[in-house]
Amino acid sequence: MGESILALMVVLTLAAAESQSVAAGTYDLVIYGGTSGAVAAAVQTRRMGRSVIIVSPDKHLGGLTSGGLGWTDTGRQEVIGGVAREFYQNVKTHYDNPEVWIWQDRADNRHYRADQDAIWVFEPHVAEQAFEDWIETYAIPVVREEYLDRESGVALEGTRIVAITTLAGNTYRGQMFLDATYEGDLMAAAGVSYHVGREGNHVYHETLNGVQLRPPNRPACLGRTLPDEQRRRGPSGHYFAHEVSPYVVPDDPSSGLLPRIHDQDPGTPGEGDHRIQAYNFRMCLTNHPENRVAFPRPEDYDPLQYELLLRTLLAGSRHVYGKFDPIPNAKTDTNNHGPFSTDNIGMNYDYPEACYERRREIIQEHRTYQQGYLYFLANDPRVPEDVREHYTTWGLAADEFVDNGHWPHQIYVREARRMVSDFVVTENHLRRRLPTPRPVGMGSYNMDSHHTQRYIAWNDEGRAYAQNEGDVQINPGGPYPIDYGALIPSQDECTNLLVPVCVSSSHIAFGSIRMEPVFMILGQSAATAAVHALEQEVDVQDIDFDRLRERLLEDGQVLEWQGPHRTASRVVWPADLEGVVLDDHQARFQGDWLHSSAIGPFVGSGYRHDDDTGQGAKSARFETALTPGRYEVRLSYAAHGNRATNVPVSIRHAEGTAQRTVNQRQTAPIDDLFVSLGTFEFDGQPAVVEISNRGADGHVLVDAVQFVPQTETEP
Repeated sequence: MGESILALMVVLTLAAAESQSVAAGTYDLVIYGGTSGAVAAAVQTRRMGRSVIIVSPDKHLGGLTSGGLGWTDTGRQEVIGGVAREFYQNVKTHYDNPEVWIWQDRADNRHYRADQDAIWVFEPHVAEQAFEDWIETYAIPVVREEYLDRESGVALEGTRIVAITTLAGNTYRGQMFLDATYEGDLMAAAGVSYHVGREGNHVYHETLNGVQLRPPNRPACLGRTLPDEQRRRGPSGHYFAHEVSPYVVPDDPSSGLLPRIHDQDPGTPGEGDHRIQAYNFRMCLTNHPENRVAFPRPEDYDPLQYELLLRTLLAGSRHVYGKFDPIPNAKTDTNNHGPFSTDNIGMNYDYPEACYERRREIIQEHRTYQQGYLYFLANDPRVPEDVREHYTTWGLAADEFVDNGHWPHQIYVREARRMVSDFVVTENHLRRRLPTPRPVGMGSYNMDSHHTQRYIAWNDEGRAYAQNEGDVQINPGGPYPIDYGALIPSQDECTNLLVPVCVSSSHIAFGSIRMEPVFMILGQSAATAAVHALEQEVDVQDIDFDRLRERLLEDGQVLEWQGPHRTASRVVWPADLEGVVLDDHQARFQGDWLHSSAIGPFVGSGYRHDDDTGQGAKSARFETALTPGRYEVRLSYAAHGNRATNVPVSIRHAEGTAQRTVNQRQTAPIDDLFVSLGTFEFDGQPAVVEISNRGADGHVLVDAVQFVPQTETEP
C-alpha cells in the first residue's frame, strides 16, 4: 500500500475522534519543538491513529536537517531505519527527477546513486520541503513561532503535565507530551533533572569526559610540533599547529589578549566543568556564479576578531580550505575545520539556560562572528593572496534561506541541557562494556566533541601561545543500542513526558547520539511509547517493553547490530577490588602519555601508555598514605605483543626501595590482570610505586596499583 493511501486512511480514521478531542483542546500527544525528531514523532503518532500537534518556537521545521546540515553524519547507515530512513528515501525520490538538477549535472554528483534506496546529502530547501510534505500528507497541525512560557507555562497535576502555555497566551492540552527541542526547555520547565556542561570522568567511570587538554598544558610537552596522539587524529587537527602569540602586540602581555582567548586556567584533564562544545552555523555555500551571493560585511564587523586567524595563516596554515563538503547542485555544507574556523569557541556557555532574549543575542553574535570570518578571508588585504582568491570564488547560495538573507535559520546547538534520569547513557554503553536492556534505536557515529575553550599555553622556553581545548573524535567501536530509559524522566519527576533529543546521557556519549538521524529514530520510538502508554493507561515508565519492541520492529526500526564491532574489553572497577587501589588518573605523569582502552582487561576506564617514544624521559608515580602494616603490592597491565619485556618498577616502603622488572608481554598471572611486585612493610609514610620507560624494549603501560593488606597469622 502506498504511503499516500495509507496516510489518507489514517487521516479519515482520525477525523471523528479528533473532532471531539481537539475541539475540546486536548491532544493525545503535544510535541514542543520543531526539530527533525519532532516531525518524525508526529508522523509516527498519526500512523498509530492518534491526534498530535507540534508547538514550535521555530518558523521552519526540521532543525539542523533543513538548516544547513546537508552532509548527514550517518555513521553506519545500516542502523538507520523506520521514519528516519524514509526521510532520506523521500529526498532520494526528489533527486531522481533530472529536472531538479539546475546548477549541476546529476552525473557529476558522486553522492547520487540511482541504485541506492536513499541519499544522505541534500540541499536545505529540499529537506525542509520533505518535512512539510509529511505535515501536509498527515494533516499534522503546527503552530509556529510559539515560545513556551518557561516560568509558569507548564501546568502539572502531580507528576503529569496537563497543558503548556506559550508566551503568546495560547494553551495546548494533552495526555502525553514530548520535548523535541535542542535546548530541553519543556523538560526543564516541568522540573525534570538535567545537567549542563561536562561531567568529570569519575562520575560515570569514563575516559573521554571532562577537560581534554591535547596537548597537555605544561612546558616541555608541546615544543614546536604536535604530539603523536594529535597527529594521529588526522590532517584536519583542530589544534594550533603553530605557536601563535595570544597578545595584541605579539609576545607583549601588557598589550592584552586578542579577542576570543581567555586568561583562565583551562582545568585539570578529566575534571568536569560548566563548558559546552562550540556552536556554529552549517553554511550552504556555492561557487556557481549564477547562484552565488557575495559574503556580506556584517554590521558590527571588526577585523581584530580575526587577528589570531591571520597570524595562523601567515605562519603557514591553510586549514581554511577544509570542510567544503559537496551537496547537490554545486553547493556545500561547510562546517568548522581547523584551529580557528566557524566554531565560535567559548561564546555559548550561558545559552542553554538563557532567556529567549539572551539566546537571540548569542545567536546574533554567532552570526556576526561567522559572517565576519567569511568577509575577512575574502576581503582583508593582509590575508595571503591564495586564501583570499579562494574565498572570493565562493558565496552564499542565492536559492537557500531566501527569507533570512541566505543565512541558515538554525544555529547548531551541539549540546545544551541533557536529562538525568534513572538510566544515563555513557561512554561505557557506547563501547558495549555495560548492557543496554531496552533498546529503542541505534547510534554509531564517533564520540565527537568540538572545542569548548581557547586558552594560553606555554612552550619549553616559557613563551605564551594560543591553544584550544575540548576536541574528542573517537570511534565507539561500532553501532550501539540506545536504551528506552534515556528517553524518560525518573518516575517521581514526570510520568507523561518523553525526551528524544536532550536524552539522559553523559557529555561524551551525547557527542555521538546527537546526530540528526538518531533524533528522528528516537522521535519515532518516543511517540510509539507515548501511544502505548495511552493504550495501556500507564505511566511512560511502566509500558510493556516487549510490546514496544515488537511495534518498533514492525515499523522498521533497527534495534540490534549483526555486523562486526570491537569486542568490549573486560573492565574491573577499583571499588570491586580489595585493599587500596590507585587508578591511572591518580598517578603523576612525567612526559607525554597517551590514553587508551583498546586492549583489556584493565582497571577503571582505561590505561596510559608511552607510545614507545621518549625512552627514559617518561614515568608515572603512584603515591598514597597507607595504614601501617604489611601489604602485597600489585601492578595491573593488559598484555600484548608490542609491550616491553623489561618495564622498570620501583617500590618505596618502610625499609627502603625495591626494584622490579615486569614483562608486560606475558599475561598477568593474577586474574590475567595483576602481577605481584612483592610484600612489604609500610610505616605510615607515603607508599610510592613508580613506573618508568627507561631502557624499555617496547610500549610501557600504566594502569593501576593495588595494595592488598596481609593478615598476621600465629606461628
